Amino acid sequence: MTNDASGQNNSPSNFFMARLRAAREMRSLSQAELATKTGLPPSSIAHFEGGKRKPSFDNLRKLSEALEVTTDYLLGRTDDPDVAEKAGDPMFRHAAKLTANDRELVTALLERLAAKRGGKKEG
Repeated sequence: MTNDASGQNNSPSNFFMARLRAAREMRSLSQAELATKTGLPPSSIAHFEGGKRKPSFDNLRKLSEALEVTTDYLLGRTDDPDVAEKAGDPMFRHAAKLTANDRELVTALLERLAAKRGGKKEG
């Protein structure tokens, strides 16, 4: 385990605890809301954030998908929370800064616009 200049332990477990909480708060979700989105018990979210338990690979994936961040972000391998496939598209440049509610509204708007366009082609 390594320590940073402040003497804090920078183990992957410590990064995960902090990043999980930061991502959840960035999306304005409570632990219970995140649990609902992932299908995990609320106590699991609390244990993950408190460092009492570590998620399985499957649960890490569920958490990353529910929070719409990369697993690399949750594990401290990158400081960029953007989901990789969306990161390059300018339309999604600021998506990481949106709350979960805002993201749902934007998704609904995009779906309505796509439905409105239907089979129409530009030209």
